[in-house]
Order: sequence, then C-alpha cells, then structure tokens
Amino acid sequence: IKNMDLLAGVVVFFFQAEDGIRDAQESRGLGDVYKRQHDGFEENEAGYFVAVDDKYADQQKVFEEVGVEILDNAWKGYHCCLFAYGQTGAGKSYSMVGYGTNKGIVPISCQEIFTRIGNNKNENKSYEVMFSMLEIYNEKVQDLLIPTSKRPQGGLKIREHKTCGVFVEGLSKHPVESYIAIEQLMDEGNTNRTIGSTQMNASSSRAHTIITIEFKQKEIIDKRPTEKLSVINLVDLAGSEKLSKTGASGDRMKEGCMINKSLTVLGIVISSLAKVSEGNKKVVVPYRDSALTRILSNALGGNSKTLMICALSPASNNYDETLSTLRYADQAKKIKNNAVVNESEQDKMIRQLKEENDRLKQVLSKMDLGSGAGLSQQIGVDAQTMEKFKEMEEQLKSNALLMQEYETVSYTHLT
Repeated sequence: IKNMDLLAGVVVFFFQAEDGIRDAQESRGLGDVYKRQHDGFEENEAGYFVAVDDKYADQQKVFEEVGVEILDNAWKGYHCCLFAYGQTGAGKSYSMVGYGTNKGIVPISCQEIFTRIGNNKNENKSYEVMFSMLEIYNEKVQDLLIPTSKRPQGGLKIREHKTCGVFVEGLSKHPVESYIAIEQLMDEGNTNRTIGSTQMNASSSRAHTIITIEFKQKEIIDKRPTEKLSVINLVDLAGSEKLSKTGASGDRMKEGCMINKSLTVLGIVISSLAKVSEGNKKVVVPYRDSALTRILSNALGGNSKTLMICALSPASNNYDETLSTLRYADQAKKIKNNAVVNESEQDKMIRQLKEENDRLKQVLSKMDLGSGAGLSQQIGVDAQTMEKFKEMEEQLKSNALLMQEYETVSYTHLT
C-alpha cells in the first residue's frame, strides 16, 4: 500500500469503513449516510452502536484510548488539548460530540470529570470547574453560550497577556457543579453552532468549535493551601473541502474557502513546529495568520499535552484527502511540547524537594549503612561510599529546611 509509512505511530479509528478502501456511493440523504457510517456495528436496545469485532472502535473504545489519557494528565495539573482533523463527513463531530446514546469524547470526558470528583474521599481536597464554548466562523470568534442577537458584529477579540498568554476577550465562563449543568450548556452551544448541508455532509460543521474546561484542584497539604490548574481544550475542526465534491455555492462556498484557509494555516504551523522540534530554530511559526492557530498556539507548540485524532474516509475517490490527513498526522507527531505542571513557584519547589527527598531515602535504604565511621570499618565499606552516604544525609536535611522555608513563604503569601 502506498504511503503506508505515514501510519507509523498514528492511531486511526475507522467509523464507517468496510474492509479496505471502497468505491464511494452518492449519498441521497441523511438516512443513507447514517447507515453507511455504522457498517461493522450492531445497534443494541438502547440505540448504542457496538463494534462487531476488534477491527472497529465504538465511542467508548475511542474514549478509553485517548480521552482517559487527557483526563489523567489534567488531574496531574497539565494543560491538555484534543482535536479531530479530517475532511468533511469523515466523522470528526461524531467522534468528538456524538449524538443520542452514542456520546463522543467531549460529553463522556465531562461526565468522567464529575465521576472522579464524586469519588474523592479527601476532605482537604476540593475542585472548581469552569466551562466555555466558542466557534470560529469565517475567521470571527463568537461565544456559543451568548444569544445570537447579543453577539458583537465583528466577533470577540483575541488578546495576549504576558502571564495569561493568549485569551479571547469577553468570552463567558460558566461555573459548573455537575455533568447535567455541562450537558445543558453543551446543548445550548450546539443549538447555536453554524452548520449547513452540502453534497458530502447533510449536517456539515461550517465553523471550528472549541470547548474549554478550566479545572482547578485545591488541597490542604501539611496545613498549607496548594492549587493546580489545568485548561482542557476540546476542538472539533470543520472539515477540509473540495468545492467540486461539496457542490457548495454562495455562502456555503465562502464558508468552505475560509475553512480551507484556516486549515492550511494550521498545516503550515504544524509543519513549522515540526521543523523547530527537529532543531531548526530559525523557523518563524505563523500563529497569527488565523484565529484558530492563534487561540491554540499554546496547545500546538507550548505548555500542553496535545492529542490529535485523524478522521479518514474509506472511499477510494477521497484518496487525496485521506493522504493529506495522514501527512498532517505525520508532521504533528514530530512536535515536541514542553508541558509542565501548572502550580505556583512555591508549590513547584516544595514538590520537587519532596520528590528528591523520597529518591534520596530510597537510595539510602538500599545502601543501609547506618551511620558513623566505626560502622563503616566494621562492614568493610570504602571511604568513598561512606562519603557519598554522608552527603545524601546532609542533602536530606538541607531539603527539609528549604521545604520549611518555602512552606512559610507560601502560607504567608496566601493569607
């Protein structure tokens, strides 16, 4: 198979394929699309589509492969991002959002967040969750949780702050205390999304959608307040289009051109970041060339654990688009982000000192030398090993004093 090397290290889930790439059939309505999308699946009594064998991945399988990793990283305090890329009609929105009982990664992840919070038995630990939802339509950023009549005509402005980084000015953030609250907000946002019908997709996304969850963990450790913050970006990209296939005209054609423009910039940014990761420091990454890449600049090439899902069409006449998607993935997997736990400098230093102390204690327990030169002579330990042992003991004491100092500074600052 040509270009098979592009699949190396890339996880691809097929949602609508029979064995191999097959000839496309013209869709004559949403019903035909619906049936073809679930070849290889069986519908249970609840309306959920279960994969018939290991060749196929149902919604729960996809979540277990990528969604769980996103949440695990968020719980550790990392910023996270998950986005789905592929041509129109390939299954991006189905993978990310889903429909009916076949929920996608976004609703399952939101539900899992509150399931984990509910399982917390630590009385000294609490959580705060904020939810926001926006779309980028024709390069204009709009808040999907604001009524259309109240939105600014020119869209929301993208700003940059030295400390906060890139943010959308005026974007509403909603505190949520349950999955039901998030579900209601998602339903409201999905109702306000811009969609349209083309010959390739009866419910084509005409804009990029970004759901952002700010997840804060507060904990009292040794009578000292600590905080970790994780920003989770879940991105449903509009699909790349060929006008000759979609049959778009008028507004649909204009939308398709703007979608392709932003996706082209995304491809250039990914390619540039891949070159930077390979050691070429002279490359300028054009984040500012589109609203999408500017908003996601931190997720694409900064402090974030980022995953990409490739949605592929099994149709033979979509070969070029499928190959292009795989090339995207091939470039994306070369990018090396520098993700760090998001905590205060005091909390970071205290955590690092504790980790170093734990490591030193493990080494000392393995050496099990006791203390004193007399003992070292009795058991035949050489002077160099004994000196190393004493240095570790001194380092432990020094770290303990530093931790005490940082804890005092942190507590004074927070009170």
